[in-house]
Amino acid sequence: MPVVQAGSINTTALIIPDVYVQIVPPSVTLLNGLPTNILGAVGTATWGPVNSPTTVGSMADYAAKFGAIQARKYDLGTFIAAAVLQGANNFRCVRVTDGTDVAASGTITAASAAAATAIASAINNGTSVMRGASGLVVASTSTTTVTLTGKYTGTLGNSIQATVAPGTAASTTKVTIALPGQNPEVFDNIAASATASTVTLTGGTDGATTITGSVLIGQDTVPRKGMYCLRNTFTSIAALVDGDDSTTWTNQIAFGLSEGIYMIGVGPAGDNVANAVSAKATAGIDSYAFKLLFGDWIYFLDTVNGQTRLISPQGYICGLLANLSPQNSSLNKQLYGVVATQKSILNQTYSAAELQQLGQAGIDVITNPVPGGSYFGARFGHNSSSNAVINGDNYTRMTNYIAYTLNAGMGKFVGLLQSPSVQRQARSTISTFLDNMQQQGMIGNSLGTVPYSVQLDAGNNPQSRVALGYMQADVKVQYLSVIEKFLINVEGGQSVQIVRQSTALA
Repeated sequence: MPVVQAGSINTTALIIPDVYVQIVPPSVTLLNGLPTNILGAVGTATWGPVNSPTTVGSMADYAAKFGAIQARKYDLGTFIAAAVLQGANNFRCVRVTDGTDVAASGTITAASAAAATAIASAINNGTSVMRGASGLVVASTSTTTVTLTGKYTGTLGNSIQATVAPGTAASTTKVTIALPGQNPEVFDNIAASATASTVTLTGGTDGATTITGSVLIGQDTVPRKGMYCLRNTFTSIAALVDGDDSTTWTNQIAFGLSEGIYMIGVGPAGDNVANAVSAKATAGIDSYAFKLLFGDWIYFLDTVNGQTRLISPQGYICGLLANLSPQNSSLNKQLYGVVATQKSILNQTYSAAELQQLGQAGIDVITNPVPGGSYFGARFGHNSSSNAVINGDNYTRMTNYIAYTLNAGMGKFVGLLQSPSVQRQARSTISTFLDNMQQQGMIGNSLGTVPYSVQLDAGNNPQSRVALGYMQADVKVQYLSVIEKFLINVEGGQSVQIVRQSTALA
């Protein structure tokens, strides 16, 4: 009496009399929306893998994987810190270098070539009585010398210390490798002898001296570098940290469109409105996939380095968007951790004319005040598109969310036989997903009617197309409108007539 999964048994070939039970999956498949809080960042660091997207969830996590915040341009840690202040907690960090980065190194002296080999093997591979392979250094041997090289390039490697001492067991050696802020790695009971000593690794460099827009963009061929390392990471929002090079904007747009990523760019610090408008026009960018921030940079209190620094506004806006549900706009939302902007620190505010220039050009800006009050926030909540129907943050994020959720979840129907029941199941799957979005207040309209439609039937799937293997679903979704202009008509005066209509029930 076999029990099998539906479709895994050929019912036309059954000969033996028996009971055959097929487990049939639910007729309605539920789609779980893709996460929209994954924030990608490309910049420099003092430690960690290069050109490899690395998951980070907090500042402590960042420090363990990439080192401390650095008081310099293009610093990943600074961007992450600004974003964390807005509630972001799911990052994909890509460290880049200019190619001059070097790993720190140091040497241990062993009693013999065999002892050196045993020590190096223990550090690189570990055994059941040891901690395991090192995550901090790689060991190599040359006669009786063991060379320890930082697992990654960067100046943080210059803080690594290796201490050689007698092992717990007789006639053995223990090597302890320590890096401030991380748990020491202990390799004990190594069957070898070495000179007791403490070695501090030296020579590590970050490769962060000549970072350019080209370095941040990277290359899209394998092995990928820079921005292109974020491919297939389900990143929702991303930025080239402090990347104010306008020649990179079109590349960012193309990448954002291909991956469904909302790219957040910025102009140079201390920019003026006329130059920003001209630079955008010259670059020829007009796309919902890219948000351009005006070069009014932010004064940020860097408690790690004990100074107030000028940093890009990207981290603030990216962190805010990552913490917002995709139907929401950055417009008028309070930003945290802003000491001042270059404009506000001079006790200056934007004139209506300046804001109109920026708004018409599709450039967003952080100001204080905003319509909601005297706090720092995004003044427009727009992307760089000139089309008023699609130029909101919410359009970009909702469109990407819906499109990529359907792309990830509807592939299960490929390979099935196209019958009315399969069409109904596919249609129901999409409709249920959209209905759940409506119930959560993510989609809707001011009329209170159903804000979506899904057509998948004989009407848009004629037999001539079905015979060629096509199945088509036509989906329409209404997004909730973001209130940008609130008009209030006030009539006042001694001659004003007030007429009230009773609403009491009879």
